[in-house]
Amino acid sequence: MKDVQNQRDTRNIPIDKVGIKNLRYPITVRDRREGRQATVASINMYVDLPHEYKGTHMSRFVEMLHLLKTEVSLKRFSELLDEMKQHLNAASAHIEVTFPYFIEKKAPVSGAPGLMDYTCRIIGSSNARNEIDLISEVNVPITSVCPCSKEISDAGAHNQRGEVKLQTRFNRFIWLEDMIDLVESCASCDVYSVLKRVDEKRVTEQGYNNPKFVEDIVRDIASRLLQDDNITWFSVSAENYESIHNHSAYAHIMSGPPPT
Repeated sequence: MKDVQNQRDTRNIPIDKVGIKNLRYPITVRDRREGRQATVASINMYVDLPHEYKGTHMSRFVEMLHLLKTEVSLKRFSELLDEMKQHLNAASAHIEVTFPYFIEKKAPVSGAPGLMDYTCRIIGSSNARNEIDLISEVNVPITSVCPCSKEISDAGAHNQRGEVKLQTRFNRFIWLEDMIDLVESCASCDVYSVLKRVDEKRVTEQGYNNPKFVEDIVRDIASRLLQDDNITWFSVSAENYESIHNHSAYAHIMSGPPPT
């Protein structure tokens, strides 16, 4: 049958990324407590397209996912990126795997267990020199109490939920749990899925006694990462969904050039 994708294109314009987005696929990821955790990912896969080709073979992206065999690991990522380049005659390849990751978290006083879900992402790319680049990302809900509000108010202080996005490059494998723990330890207080009245009292008072601006949160996280020899690059941002403003507060720190 006629292969239209392999026909020549005369416009002389290469494409940086072409592929598929938002493909839902079952995967397993490493779990520090249980060993493995099953979840469902949304996957983006791209390759570059030289100027002489009309199109790429979209169906091959899905076929090559079987190389993962549902297991997301650094070795599997490297193998898949290499296969993408070979099967699609590409110089570079890129894959993003986004998934909910669940951790059992006990309430601070009562010890009541509950599952917290965190949106995580693994980003991998391979360039024309066959250099592999891997980034781990966690999105962590937090609470923050405004230091200014506490200082000027006779009673109380405005507080709100927020979200921290942390991305890291590393020399050795880093647990998602370690990244999440780091973020939560730098917030005014954690977020929990289950809280009894004694727990609600604890987290309310803990946040009030630990007020932080978004600037404080990203700086505290960055200072910890800068002391970690395993981390070769990081990007950390904090967004507070303000409770007394019609806008968010935001801060971002990146330790070096953004990923390409």
